[in-house]
Amino acid sequence: MTQELFTELPLSDPETPISENDSKDLYFIFDSHCPWSYAATPLVNALHEAYPEMNIHLLHSAHYNGTDSAGEEQMEEVAKLTGLKFGRDHIRYVNSPKSSLKTANLMGWMQSKQPKKVLAVLNALQRAHFIEGNPLDTKHDFNDVVEKFKLSPSNKVYKDDLSSEAEYVLSDIAEIQEMIGTSSFPALVMTLGDHGIFVDHSKYLSNPEGVVAAVEKEIAALK
Repeated sequence: MTQELFTELPLSDPETPISENDSKDLYFIFDSHCPWSYAATPLVNALHEAYPEMNIHLLHSAHYNGTDSAGEEQMEEVAKLTGLKFGRDHIRYVNSPKSSLKTANLMGWMQSKQPKKVLAVLNALQRAHFIEGNPLDTKHDFNDVVEKFKLSPSNKVYKDDLSSEAEYVLSDIAEIQEMIGTSSFPALVMTLGDHGIFVDHSKYLSNPEGVVAAVEKEIAALK
């Protein structure tokens, strides 16, 4: 990305300094089957650990609909930059078309019904897909994660069309993308009261912990 590391977003009252009572929210626009989103999730994990009280909003873009994939070149770029592992079965089928629609449905359901578990579930799903080679394209593919986290999603999650919850997430994504002036993903935006911080994840993919210090510096400047 060409933007500076942090760009204050024009929210309701940008002249008002933040206070300790302001709520913190983190918005992560991603696709579960995108290797760059896989690479950006550790930044979300680091920020969540640093700010456990912060509300996490995981917004699945449902980009992959079974017609294409990120492909071998992007996977290799991510592996080289971050050191993240990709399993043998994922590598074997890396150029095959992918569908993330059912995962988008599950994540939309979770954001609505089980928001406290959503980040842990995303980590588990990405491990299943990128390391274990699970395509996450049938109801059976989700059994292990559903059982591990004691989830009970409705059957509409496993349909081939986007659910109403997933469609609602897409409308949220559109609003955020208009606000930050980009339709690319993954994308990270943090809000504190009337202030918004665009986090350029690309600077920290090889050093997820570094994003915490940068965010702390930006927050201090807004006080």
